[in-house]
Amino acid sequence: MTARPWRLLEVEWHDPRAVALREAMDDDIGERYADRFGGRSPEEEEAAGRAFGIDPTTIVVTVVVTDADGRDIGHAALRRLGDELEIKRVFITPASRGTGASRFLMGELERIARELGASRLILQTGDRQPEAVALYERLGYTRIAIFDPYTAYDFSLCYEKVLAE
Repeated sequence: MTARPWRLLEVEWHDPRAVALREAMDDDIGERYADRFGGRSPEEEEAAGRAFGIDPTTIVVTVVVTDADGRDIGHAALRRLGDELEIKRVFITPASRGTGASRFLMGELERIARELGASRLILQTGDRQPEAVALYERLGYTRIAIFDPYTAYDFSLCYEKVLAE
């Protein structure tokens, strides 16, 4: 049997490795959506902060994925959003995309969610992230209506996956 090429580490939200991966994600996502978020009024900026900002006290688990050489290649978190568990900040470094690392990461999030007693997971992505959309749909996530706090952003694509018991 071949050893898995990835390892999942549970870390704190503010762990430097997690922070660095989220910053890399922000760079990638920022370029894709720059025209939609540039030139906002202070009110729009505040609304976007409420919608897309994350209160660390709502984070249930933060994970980092490392490759066989111990390099940090992925990140995700689960947060409480009302009575739901929401997947947040899924990111795989560009050099590691297409290797199965994202499927490994999502599978581990689902495992953790089941252990926490969740019956489904929800997530939000955007219409300029076709790789993410393809991944989620390939893994059995289905589109749902845009949920709060993303309802003001019609480019949001929201998904759910009912977890098998």
